[in-house]
Amino acid sequence: MSKFYTPLRYPGGKQKLAPFIREVLAENDLTGGCYVEPYAGGSGVAIDLLITGEVSNIYLNDSCKGIYAFWRSVLRAPDDLCRRISRAVLTVNEWQRQREIFLHPSGHSLLELGFATFYLNRCNRSGILCGGLIGGLGQKGKWKMDARFTKKNLIARIEMIAEYSRFITVTNKDAVDYISHNIPKLPRKCLVYFDPPYYRKANRLYPNYYQESDHEDIANVIQKKVARRWLVSYDSCAEIARFYRGRRQFVYNLQYNAAIAYKGKELIIASDNLKLPGDSAVPSISTVLNAKTRRFLASRLSSVSASQSNRRSTASYLRI
Repeated sequence: MSKFYTPLRYPGGKQKLAPFIREVLAENDLTGGCYVEPYAGGSGVAIDLLITGEVSNIYLNDSCKGIYAFWRSVLRAPDDLCRRISRAVLTVNEWQRQREIFLHPSGHSLLELGFATFYLNRCNRSGILCGGLIGGLGQKGKWKMDARFTKKNLIARIEMIAEYSRFITVTNKDAVDYISHNIPKLPRKCLVYFDPPYYRKANRLYPNYYQESDHEDIANVIQKKVARRWLVSYDSCAEIARFYRGRRQFVYNLQYNAAIAYKGKELIIASDNLKLPGDSAVPSISTVLNAKTRRFLASRLSSVSASQSNRRSTASYLRI
């Protein structure tokens, strides 16, 4: 099981996908190149790939100013950020104060906003920034607000990431703007991983979420403007599959943790110029890829059998 390097909890966090992304990098001769996340969020995959040496540089972008402020603080002011975490007071009154900073950042520094974002992320249910406090305002639940605020461990994660700061670029742009102006300037040897807000129930999970038209617009922009190799992941639904019709897609099982843990289905879409591995160390993806391979081989055998019906030799089929 992969070690979790990111200090942020995030609804639908994808760090469990890191082994599959490694396989995609290797399959496309992209290992050692750069890795891009236009919807950074918790950046679990990106941080994992950088620290384990799979990529040389990561580029993180998020339109949420609080998320941007946190990552910028990790890179530019890690000591100050860690000091605030070490001295954090875990009370309902303090949670309310930090929530006000997050909701009304005007007049606050990026460090203050970054810490407020981190505070809510670690104290709210499932890390949902616009969600409720673990244990509730009365702190009467089984778990209290400090359940996920393990100061020593979180500080260690931030200090480790800060050591790689020269290999990390963080921006705060709208995704369309980032795609149009930043991605074309990146090295050719890179993989772009898009993890937009979920299509369903997104208003309960993210400060910045999309309407249906936004999802369709970003699908069009990705497919028309991104010349680099890319992957897109979503909660599986017919609407998103339709926006990317004609592209290679597969659905696999993923365990979410948003307020309650449950298993859902995740949709992966690949650019035409990206090779997909034939197998994966991620069991749920391996099952899908192996099934697709079997169906492909079966269809090839069936096709050849029909076109060469006058040749009955089993050996002739095995040479395909």
